[in-house]
Amino acid sequence: MVRLTTLPQYNGCTTDYNFSFYDLQEECEKPLNGSEYFLPTIYFLIFFTGFVGNLLVILVVGNKKRGGRLVDTFVVNLALADLIFVLTLPLWAISAMQKNYWNFGLFSDFLCKMSSYIIAVNRFSNIFFLTCMSVDRYLAVVKLMDSRYLRSSLCIRATCLAVWASSLVLGIPSLVYRKVDEDENICTEDQSSLFFLGMSLVMALLTFVFPVFIIVLCYGTIIMHLNKHCAAAGNPRAEARRKHSLKMVLCIIVAFVVSWLPYNVFKSITVILRLTGVKASCQVHSQLKNGLIISCCLAFLNSCVNPAIYFFLDHHFRRRAEMMYKTCLGKPKMLQSFNSSEDCSRELWRC
Repeated sequence: MVRLTTLPQYNGCTTDYNFSFYDLQEECEKPLNGSEYFLPTIYFLIFFTGFVGNLLVILVVGNKKRGGRLVDTFVVNLALADLIFVLTLPLWAISAMQKNYWNFGLFSDFLCKMSSYIIAVNRFSNIFFLTCMSVDRYLAVVKLMDSRYLRSSLCIRATCLAVWASSLVLGIPSLVYRKVDEDENICTEDQSSLFFLGMSLVMALLTFVFPVFIIVLCYGTIIMHLNKHCAAAGNPRAEARRKHSLKMVLCIIVAFVVSWLPYNVFKSITVILRLTGVKASCQVHSQLKNGLIISCCLAFLNSCVNPAIYFFLDHHFRRRAEMMYKTCLGKPKMLQSFNSSEDCSRELWRC
């Protein structure tokens, strides 16, 4: 006899949605083997590497008193969003060790709502900042002479404020629909709201598919422009710098899409099944459940990937990090030498 069951909770890996499915067998309720061991390990690894890496990015990139690249404003804000996000991972790690029980005393409900809200805001702000970075690269390469106002420091800062404001607003449903289930003592969504599930599909379209389309369009135009005007480049060194910055931003965007695409696919399929009332078999239920767990862990890994990209691809970032380290060890003469050489090339990096 077919009955309605609730999908077991797996910490932050079912970050935004926890669903009900029609299952045929009791064994569908079994959690992923070893999840209480490997999930906390993954969460703590992401927490430590993401915290150190993104803090380093903020200190290194944000420590420029003057000059610098305009795109670095987006880089710092992106790192700040990831830094705030990783601070919530110890909560999910502790919950995973307790087989998904959410027990933090009087603050359980507050921490459940706020950690879920922060995760949602992080996801929205990440894709929005990456979209802004793509548009900035498009303006810098294709419309350089016609975009002086749009690429001004004031306009970029206003754009960052708009991104944060919109992300904070879009994350509000996590505050409204996320709560601690008193019966099972787990941090879960309100599964009875079909309106929220429908809105989830719309949000996936507006905050993932549409931004990715803009990103692909920007980079497609950039590639065609570079191929067409490569021979006509006026300053070879400036052109090389521009292409290097372009490659770095492209790697960050590819890393984000690869990290978040599987989760969005599994999430969308799960929401559609819930909305249509399709009776999923035990095998389908298990595959979707495990897919959400693994794909969400992959999505979380994105928060510690960007600092690695900066370190390995951006020699400018690497040099500043090295000098900051040596300065902390008490070697100011090397810093003075570095600053003098940096002044000579700063204008090349402004694009």
